[in-house]
Amino acid sequence: MLQNNRTDNRDDRPPEFRPGPVVSLAEVLAVLAFIRRNVPIISLTCFAALGVAALYLITAVPTFTAKALLIVNSKATLVDASAVSTVMESQIAIIKSEAIASAVIEKLGLAQDREFVTGQVGGMISRLLGWSRPQTEDSAARYAVEPFQRKLSAKRVGPTYLVEITFDSRDPDRAAQILNAVAENYITRQMDKGGLQEEKWVKDRLNELSTQALAAQKALEDYSKNRKEPADSAATIDKLAAAAESSRSAYDNFRYVLRKAEATQQQASPVFEASVVNGASPPLRATSPKPRSVLGIAVAGGLLLGIAIGMLRSLSDRIRTSEQKTSPSAEDGRIKRPLPDGVRPDHQFEASANAKPVRLTGSG
Repeated sequence: MLQNNRTDNRDDRPPEFRPGPVVSLAEVLAVLAFIRRNVPIISLTCFAALGVAALYLITAVPTFTAKALLIVNSKATLVDASAVSTVMESQIAIIKSEAIASAVIEKLGLAQDREFVTGQVGGMISRLLGWSRPQTEDSAARYAVEPFQRKLSAKRVGPTYLVEITFDSRDPDRAAQILNAVAENYITRQMDKGGLQEEKWVKDRLNELSTQALAAQKALEDYSKNRKEPADSAATIDKLAAAAESSRSAYDNFRYVLRKAEATQQQASPVFEASVVNGASPPLRATSPKPRSVLGIAVAGGLLLGIAIGMLRSLSDRIRTSEQKTSPSAEDGRIKRPLPDGVRPDHQFEASANAKPVRLTGSG
């Protein structure tokens, strides 16, 4: 029978169909009573948290974020999706590289800006203690690279060829200026990689080698036509022929290496060109601190702190009450013993009432 009763009382329903825990009216009343008792503490902690938040908003330096949008165009007709993703990540790494940061710092003179010299405090202490070399312009620029890279960010916009770059600064105009300089430097480097500046150097070098080869060949031909001394003609002709052959070989080798490099560059990966879609403009509002978020966090933190203090007070009161109930008092723990008759107050009163006066007389 007992086994059958246990089986019948067991709930075989799935967990999602079982009734949840029911909150009783007594628990609700206990929570309300707890809140009513601790309203002063909760209000005090909320006001204190709001005061700290207001002080932070007053003293905090606002940060402005400038944004720009770049597009990286592919010249290839068919490109693998994974290859495009890899190339886009590579372009983002180039935008955030130390080379571009150093170029922008040098161009705008950011090494002496107070916003970018915060990381030089440790270096100043090291120099005062003699642990490092004296600071130069190059070292100051290198110190400014770290905060510059920390303020600069770049990310790909979905599965597209768009790259969004942002820069944080205390000055909105400065943020837009720096971000436009970053975009300009990146695009210039991509164009140089295509061969604008290197193509000029290549053409100059080809012209130089071609001129040298032609001059050596002409010198050989002129000497062969106008030679007068047969004794030295053979040795001189050999020297001129060797010089002409060397110049022609240098020219041919340079052209061969150049053509091989161009073919490798065209076949290795698709060529990308970057351009600005939206330039950076000075932001109108600060991105941080955000007053609503700060005040909301302050109110929530004040409420939680007040509730925690109230719970600690209730717990301490319960512990104190339980100790008073369990530990005997000083009067209850005192052992009462009967007093001697001479010490008891009632016997002292009877003895004083039964005593008779004694008259003393002198002997003389």
